[in-house]
Amino acid sequence: MSSSLRIIVTGLIAQHPRLGGVAWDYLNVALGLRRLGHDVFYLEDSGEWPYLLDGVPGADWTAYDFSENVETLACLMDRFGLGGRWAYRCPLGPSWYGVSEAERKRLLDSAELLIDVSGTLERPGEYRRVPRMVYLDTDPVFTQIDLANGKPGVRDRVDVYDVHFSVGERIGEAGPATGHRWRPTKHPIVISEWGTRKTPRRCFTTVMAWTSYRPLLHNGCRYGQKDLELRRLLELPARVGVEFEIALARTAHVRWETESAALPAAVEEILTLHPEWKPQQLLEHFGWRVRDAAEVVRDVERYRDFIWSSRAEWSVAKNGYVRGRSGWFSGRSACYLAAGRPVVVQDTGLDSVLPVGRGVVTFPNLEEAIAGVREVNSDYERHARAAREIAFEYFDSDKVLTRLLSEAMS
Repeated sequence: MSSSLRIIVTGLIAQHPRLGGVAWDYLNVALGLRRLGHDVFYLEDSGEWPYLLDGVPGADWTAYDFSENVETLACLMDRFGLGGRWAYRCPLGPSWYGVSEAERKRLLDSAELLIDVSGTLERPGEYRRVPRMVYLDTDPVFTQIDLANGKPGVRDRVDVYDVHFSVGERIGEAGPATGHRWRPTKHPIVISEWGTRKTPRRCFTTVMAWTSYRPLLHNGCRYGQKDLELRRLLELPARVGVEFEIALARTAHVRWETESAALPAAVEEILTLHPEWKPQQLLEHFGWRVRDAAEVVRDVERYRDFIWSSRAEWSVAKNGYVRGRSGWFSGRSACYLAAGRPVVVQDTGLDSVLPVGRGVVTFPNLEEAIAGVREVNSDYERHARAAREIAFEYFDSDKVLTRLLSEAMS
């Protein structure tokens, strides 16, 4: 697309002021569009209350003093050349921050495209004056289950949009059926932000939440979170003799965990002996190094430094992504690739959407996870080169967003 468009990109940066990876999810879209020459504004109107990450489970995590949230967003927008080109509504007011009300109205009257990343808008119908609206699904399987199960309000929101994309590239064939055409896309990564000559440490790392929300039930099957998949693979460090480090989010909800009847005997024994253990205790018992994500990756710079410092990524996927065979690949893993760091990740049906075997190594079970780690270590430089090549070929924001815009505006 040759002509410049005025585009609104939505997100959740201010709601999550200490989650650098979350900020990159939205920044890569906004910055990538600006690189293509478009007139880009960032807007956050999710209706979600801002929250703190310093609380304890069971406590009120709401950031009633949300000045840090607004300041973090403002500084980030300035840092990346979007100063004066953002708006944030805090529902505690409700109050708007960023551009003036008059400027915001002019923006909505003149914008040609709105890209709602992650479906973050609380009331997308209020933005219907924008001629073209895109829903970019970043939580495949779970989004479609909510639609198929008739979760109140979800269909009314999703149906507002003109075009629907999903980073679960196989969701259109894998289902569940929702009555929408889910166009495949990938997380766009601004590759120039990720190049480094830093020497990595020896450990495989990742950033994750134990649980993000409750498991969903659809057609008699339960679709769970990462806790279920990781419990099956807890013995990995002892089996492969490699350092593994997890930057773990503090928010772990026992009531959101999914029980499994197929755990290794050693894991079952520990869970029986210590049912009170928190995820960190369980992981550390099996040899994983655990760090507090709220400190390690609390902003975009530290998040990037953490990836740069890693030899490679090793990570599970949400059980729902694995069970749903959606072809999901995380934006986080794409950032590892852009930094020239190989990834060893759980298979979600990736073989039809990415080249796997070099740079991206997938596994379905513990034995193949062990083999994948050993394969990367046995020829690290080759895998590191392949990682960067895959990032350029498949995740470069110039390519991903050019295709997305072509489809969105046609």
